Amino acid sequence: MATNICDRLRLGVTTPTAEETRLLAAEWAAALPADATVALHGDLGAGKTTWVQGMARGFGIAGPVTSPTFTIYTLHRGGSRMLAHMDAYRLGSPGEADDLLLEEFLVSPWCLAVEWPDRVPAWIPRGAWHLDLEIEDDGRHSIRLR
Repeated sequence: MATNICDRLRLGVTTPTAEETRLLAAEWAAALPADATVALHGDLGAGKTTWVQGMARGFGIAGPVTSPTFTIYTLHRGGSRMLAHMDAYRLGSPGEADDLLLEEFLVSPWCLAVEWPDRVPAWIPRGAWHLDLEIEDDGRHSIRLR
């Protein structure tokens, strides 16, 4: 019996390479509903930006996707979906996010992907999708949908 991508991710998936992680994220992004907010949990180097790169691919975004650590967030436009990629790591307090006009990215056609969501808990909607990412000792990525 085939399971859908969300069921597979809830069970946990391990990918052998960053490219396999991107392919899995692209498949998942294609199944995401409009107005999705994605909270990406994991340590430095766990694959959060790699996952967002795959999401962008799934949305038909062709340009490069890099970590917005110093710009806080970047905007990417695809065919019918748009991606706001936020890295909250450098925010000194949750209140700093209030000045970023994030409300605009919580409605269609936007998908908001947030790295380090624990730093901006008030900006993570109740219905957000939470993913736990880890890098294993052998370099494989472990991904689990909460």
